Amino acid sequence: MTIRSTRRAALAGLASFLVAPCVGRAAVSPLRELTLWGPPAGPSITVAHAAATGMLAEVADKVTFKAWRNPDELRAGLTSGTLAASVMPTASAANLFNRGLGVRLLNVMTDGLLHVIATDPTLDRIEKLRGKTIAIPFRNDTPEFALARLLKALDMVPGRDLTVETTGTPIEAIQMVASGRIDAALVPEPAASAAIVRAAAMGKTVVRAMDFQVEWARLTGNPPDLPQAGMAVTDAFLKANPDHVERLHQALAKATAEVLAAPAKAAGSAASVLELPWPVIEKAIPHSRLVCTRASTARASLERLFTTVAEYQPSVIGGRLPDAGFYL
Repeated sequence: MTIRSTRRAALAGLASFLVAPCVGRAAVSPLRELTLWGPPAGPSITVAHAAATGMLAEVADKVTFKAWRNPDELRAGLTSGTLAASVMPTASAANLFNRGLGVRLLNVMTDGLLHVIATDPTLDRIEKLRGKTIAIPFRNDTPEFALARLLKALDMVPGRDLTVETTGTPIEAIQMVASGRIDAALVPEPAASAAIVRAAAMGKTVVRAMDFQVEWARLTGNPPDLPQAGMAVTDAFLKANPDHVERLHQALAKATAEVLAAPAKAAGSAASVLELPWPVIEKAIPHSRLVCTRASTARASLERLFTTVAEYQPSVIGGRLPDAGFYL
């Protein structure tokens, strides 16, 4: 499914957002069309809302938002050149940059949206997962490495102290929890909210037992924020459209503020593209820690995340911290 916006539909509501051209430079016209991508997770609510409400009219006359369903689909689009701008895990963006694949981080769009859902509300600390089975969506992605880092801090070993299973999508993980096949799942919003709502409809109880960001701070000594995902752009797109990239960031900053102020409206914008009921998305927004921070401004926070995760597996970020060129 797609969400489209046209310049015509947006002009009336964008008077305050129109930016005068810089002195000495010609006005830059919007692109004819642009496809933005993102995962079925919190930051994509912001992008979908921006597209649906015309906030991206100064970027392109026609904007299409598409959801990628797994990291392999994302990486394939980037390496083939068919994907120019996407919300993605910040660690994945760093990995691609360090491997010379021409990806740069424009901004951070969430300071952490991971939650452990369970039928048992007492599973509120990582050490309480001893003897339990927990599922994680996607293999070799940020949640897997972040959990591994916290398990290491507690000298907990998968296969010995607990069982860690990998699923293909967050939906598969929440179905396993709701059905009682496993004890818990580490999932992003809005999957956590979807689990709670769907379980209730089945007469069962699933809760956000653990705020993973709080556990991250407790066990690593870092602040309780995980700059987990943001908008990344390819070098080719940035080189060809620097003004449009800047406009994209500014539009997303405005959209973030509106999403936080009016969750119900934003949920209506994003429901179809994320293929989730709007009440689920509305419930997810307050738990998604949505932000829109320039990557260069968030560099210190990003480097804390990259360094801490790389203590477990350096290859997650491509073997080293990305240099200044990564942070737009």
